Amino acid sequence: MILTVLEAKKYLRLEPDYTDEDDDITALITSAEGYLTNAGCVLNSGDEVAKLAIKMLVVHWYEHREPIGQGNQLAFGLQSLITQLKYAGTPIV
Repeated sequence: MILTVLEAKKYLRLEPDYTDEDDDITALITSAEGYLTNAGCVLNSGDEVAKLAIKMLVVHWYEHREPIGQGNQLAFGLQSLITQLKYAGTPIV
């Protein structure tokens, strides 16, 4: 994983010792990485742009868990990061 649960919890503004949702947060991180990879993004360990995109997806999905509302629209900034990772990312060999 590029993003740790503790990093995600900090970005979500959750206390580090709050562990009730750690499994859900781990699943969101894994799903975000898979989502970006399936979108054609290149995810490299240590890439802060990739880490930010994962954080933004995790927050978006965490805050929009209900099936109604406007949770289906990704923020413009996240869409821009996905495009950059997709077309400008270089795999590390």
